[in-house]
Amino acid sequence: MKYLIIGSGGREHTIAWRLLNDGSSKEVYVAPGNGGIDPAFCADIPVNDFGSIERFCRIKKIDMVVVGPEAPLVDGIVDFLNEKKIPVFGPSQKAAQLEGSKLFAKYIMGKYGIPTARHLEFTGKNSLLDYIHHEDRYPLVIKLDGLAAGKGVGIPENRNEALDFINATVREGTRVFVEDFISGEEASVLCVSDGKNIAPFVAAQDHKRIYDGDKGPNTGGMGAYAPAPVMTDERFNFVRDNILQKTVDAMNSEGIPFKGILYAGIIVNGKDINVLEFNVRFGDPEAQVIIPLMEGRLGDILQASVNGTLDKTPLSFKKMHAITVVIASGGYPGHYETDKLISGLDRVPDNVIVFHAGTKYDGKAHYTSGGRVLNVTAFGNTLREARDTVYRMIDTISFEDSYYRRDIAHRALE
Repeated sequence: MKYLIIGSGGREHTIAWRLLNDGSSKEVYVAPGNGGIDPAFCADIPVNDFGSIERFCRIKKIDMVVVGPEAPLVDGIVDFLNEKKIPVFGPSQKAAQLEGSKLFAKYIMGKYGIPTARHLEFTGKNSLLDYIHHEDRYPLVIKLDGLAAGKGVGIPENRNEALDFINATVREGTRVFVEDFISGEEASVLCVSDGKNIAPFVAAQDHKRIYDGDKGPNTGGMGAYAPAPVMTDERFNFVRDNILQKTVDAMNSEGIPFKGILYAGIIVNGKDINVLEFNVRFGDPEAQVIIPLMEGRLGDILQASVNGTLDKTPLSFKKMHAITVVIASGGYPGHYETDKLISGLDRVPDNVIVFHAGTKYDGKAHYTSGGRVLNVTAFGNTLREARDTVYRMIDTISFEDSYYRRDIAHRALE
């Protein structure tokens, strides 16, 4: 099998690494890829250039395309490639609305009894500002409807913070909603679906805030670990049956079969479990801990999803723990500089994997090219062992003004 992976981040590097190392494939291309991927297998094609992606598939005789990020899914790349008779892993454009429109996801959850917070919908600033001026319950949650690269959610602690978020993000005509704040512990529970059956992955926990102690603005994710102990067997089974499978069934009832990755971002408070959001692709950085823990071949799972044979394809995981820590550019998620020389990659031990995200390679050295630069991933028989391993060696990798959180997995270990 020859694969083409669409995307340029740590998630895409992880998928490529797995396909190449578990016997799924000897030829995996990534478009556009990053500095951690062999330049001979990077295709300089933007993720939204569907025509060039099709031509590349024809030239290289690609057997399957795997779509990493959400934007091309929401823009309809799966529909486009299916029309061209090119096998592709991921949901259709209509099914991708579960991530592309948070209000569509709310509609599905409300109609089919999938647990989530109450919400009120607004269009534009005026009616929303009027509501905020009369609202006294804080914190509350404000969400923009469309894609926002993980930054379309505000959780203001008071009215002034709410006004600041609205004035910075909401434009005339923007669809936005306010929902009740639910306290608790978050987790990421993903599954793969073939349109009817699901196979869940081991649960993970992401760290979205930039600073230790979960302080500061949201990012695309500063680290993750798996399995997440907050997801006990009882809770995991509830999410599998009453959220993931129920959502796939709901999409079928709507005439929109869902194939690909369904990712439920949930919050747990005692016996109460609610959906915060759905994504329709592997999480980043959750992929960097979930995929390495898989048993068997990732390619078999991807093909089973596309072919509708997931019920005949077992999915299991190693009895180990994984943790990944993101090394970011100083200033991220705000302004940051790039083109910083990265050193120490040649000193990484065999029991640690570095997945590249915002990097480029000039034939001699690696340089930074983005906000989230590297994902340093380690493993252990216990979570503490994995955590100690990653933090023991992470400072051997460096670039000017680099930054990483020093408390990934703190909730589980405390």
